[in-house]
Amino acid sequence: MRIFVTGASGWIGSALVPELIDAGHQVVGLARSDASAAALTTAGAEVVRGSIDDLGVLRDAAAASDGVIHLAFKHDIAFSGDFQGAVEADRRAVDTFGDALAGTDRPFVLASGVVGLKPGHPATERDTPAVDGSPVSMRSTTAEAALALASRGVRSSVVRLSPTCHGEGDHGFMATLVSIARAKGVSGYIGDGTNRWSAAHRLDAARLFRLAVEKAPAGSVLHGAAEEGVAIRDIAEVIGRHLDVPVASVSPEAAVDHFAWLGSFLGVDAPVSSTLTRELLDWKPTHPGLLEDLDKGHYFHSPAAAA
Repeated sequence: MRIFVTGASGWIGSALVPELIDAGHQVVGLARSDASAAALTTAGAEVVRGSIDDLGVLRDAAAASDGVIHLAFKHDIAFSGDFQGAVEADRRAVDTFGDALAGTDRPFVLASGVVGLKPGHPATERDTPAVDGSPVSMRSTTAEAALALASRGVRSSVVRLSPTCHGEGDHGFMATLVSIARAKGVSGYIGDGTNRWSAAHRLDAARLFRLAVEKAPAGSVLHGAAEEGVAIRDIAEVIGRHLDVPVASVSPEAAVDHFAWLGSFLGVDAPVSSTLTRELLDWKPTHPGLLEDLDKGHYFHSPAAAA
């Protein structure tokens, strides 16, 4: 298959491109910078220049492909205060892909998340998030729009990714926790720290996206959770041991002051089941779990590596 991938040089995309190529697919990656274009070329992918705001570029690339995997999201503006703007740009891209692929029965795979599904209980692929008008629920609405493309002749599916897709080179949530612990001199967790986050190694997540574009039935919801839930306190203890700093509870009232933007949802209990996904696509995660990956030490090599 000739597969168009947005976010192809990003954290998951840079693992997905070789995963697809090794499986015999031709990859066309969207690149908005010279560095991204060079990385994709080196990886063996064809390059299309542009961003997810270039709707004409997206439409033409999708129309010329046998399938699309949409990983890109404007995390830069989302985490700087304009989450709604990022969600709106994502929705425009999804609508553009839907128009380009309508009536073709070609696959369209969207990356989404599990936040807000079923706090405190293992969320399944059948659970739907509450729609309350918040930017987070707006992103869930985009995922629903992607699934609805099945009625327009698109083999659409949504991969809900775990809060942390970990691995060497990660600059996401786990690296942020390491950086905060290093700066504060204490590895913290909120409350009693028993709340859980699901997790997956990025290489296992990449394999799930490949399986989705190859064979997920139209309208499928898939969960990229290799581990149902890892307690935040257990994560803090591994970080504290590697940095040789104390491990301590942070009160919910002080969470944002201590953890900055991460404090607003680090205390959420969000376990996630992937049983249905494994059965549907024969997805079998094989890479290290989160605590084992942290214990390998690559998150702690230097302050710069954890920034």
